[in-house]
Formats: sequence, structure tokens, C-alpha cells
Amino acid sequence: MRLKADLLLFLTSLIWGSAFSAQRVAAQFVGPFLFNGARFLLAGLALLLIFRRLPWKAERRQWLWMAAAGVFLFLASTLQQAGLHWTTAANAGFITTLYVVIVPLVLLALGEKVTWQVWLGAALATGGAKLLSSPGTLHLAPGDGLELLGAVMWAFHIVLISRIVHHVDAMQFAIGQYLVCGALNLGVGLIADQQTIGGLFPAWWAIAYTGFFSVALGYTIQVIAQRFAPPGDAALIMGTEAIFAALFGYLTLGEGLTAIQIFGGGLILAAVVLVQWQRQNAAVPVSEKTTKPGL
Repeated sequence: MRLKADLLLFLTSLIWGSAFSAQRVAAQFVGPFLFNGARFLLAGLALLLIFRRLPWKAERRQWLWMAAAGVFLFLASTLQQAGLHWTTAANAGFITTLYVVIVPLVLLALGEKVTWQVWLGAALATGGAKLLSSPGTLHLAPGDGLELLGAVMWAFHIVLISRIVHHVDAMQFAIGQYLVCGALNLGVGLIADQQTIGGLFPAWWAIAYTGFFSVALGYTIQVIAQRFAPPGDAALIMGTEAIFAALFGYLTLGEGLTAIQIFGGGLILAAVVLVQWQRQNAAVPVSEKTTKPGL
């Protein structure tokens, strides 16, 4: 199951990385709240229709977890989408990947042990993403600052899922957080993004792509895979989305790649190999590492 979880998380990274280009295009037409409201509600309702026979039985605490995950998803996705209005897909991919570093810090604050391999891998991934996306000096323009705040929210979202995924039905939890996130975005968007409602039509394909693939498929795979992957490792593997963000930015938006950026991508892949090696040689089973009492 470890290898399957790794492959699922890597697939998630590919999907998320490809979505940056679509999100960047959509940011030129429609506000972040309306865009996220449309795509998350589309994903939630589509999955609800597909799994309409799913028995919705959950304790009050589980409903609160869904709501909390939806709020973190709302904050993270909104900050990311807003930042894409002013920064490139590749740069957004790099800054978002900083959750690789933030996750171990959050875990450390919660009293959990973080291995030196994860710390080293996080450092390699961060350095690699920096070279991949921004070989020169990184200036925190308004878009970059929003992406950085979003990375913090993504980190909390990953940690939250890792702590509750063994106590909830994965599909029910996924659908619940999408609907909460979508409803919050739509509610705010009808007020804050009212002037961009007309942009929903030219951005329909980006909404459909990110709704069905990035959200319905990508985030659902994340919830399922994190049942078998420690949060630090999961964050590192999913950090490879920076490679795909830069690649698809180059292929679809003409954002060029230099030799040093390709080298940066190699550093990220090396970090993933390091963590995989650490997991294969770990004495403690993954199930013991990831199973935690409820929040």
C-alpha cells in the first residue's frame, strides 16, 4: 500500500501542477471567490451524484472536521487563485510548494517526531523549487505574498487530513469539504466578485477542468492516499507539483524553462527519492505513524 499511496500522491501532484495554467488563465476573467465557488461546488455536486447511495452517517465531531477542512480549503484556494492574477504559474507553483517546509514545522509544534530525512528532503525540495521557478532574486510582489499565505493554509489542510482521515469515510469527507469550500466562496463571491460574473462564461473550460480533475479527482485521491502516508512525506511528494506547474506553464503559456530551472526540478525528484528510501527502511509501520486520536 505504501507504493500505491506514493503513486496516487504523485498523480495528484501532476493534476494540481497542470491546473495552475488553467487557473492563471481564469484569473484574468473572473474573481477568485466566484471561480473557486464554481469549481468546488461543481466537484462536490458531481461526486454527490455519482455516490448518491452513500450513507451519510457521521458523528457531530466528524461534521465539524469536514467544516474545518472546508474552511482551510477555502482560505488556501482563494489566496492561491488571487495570487495567480499577479504572478506566473511557475512562481505560484514554487511558493505553494513551501508547504513542504511548513508541514514539518506544524508537526513539530504538535509534538510529533520528524525524521532528518524529511527535513533534508524538505530543504532539497525548497531549494529545487526556488531554482525551478525563480533563479534570480525572489521579490515578494502582491501575488507572491498571497501565494505564501496560501502555502501556510495548505500546510494546515494537509496536517488536518492526516489526523482525521482514519476516523471518517474518505469519500463522504471529501464531498463535505468541497461543498463547504464552494458555498463559502460563492457566498463571498456574489458580493466581492460581482463585477466579474460575466467572466464565468469565457472561463468555463478552466472551471470544468479544475472542478473535475483538480478538485473532484485530485483532492479525493489526496484524502484516500493520506491514509497510508505520513503527513511530512505526503507534503514532500505532493510538492512535485511545482515541476508540473512550470512544465505546463511552459507548454501552454510560453513561460520558458532554463537549464538551472531543470536542475531545480531534479533536486525535487531527489528529495522524493530520499523520503521514499527513508520510508522503506523505517522500522515503524506506516499505520502506526499516521493513526492519531481525533482532534
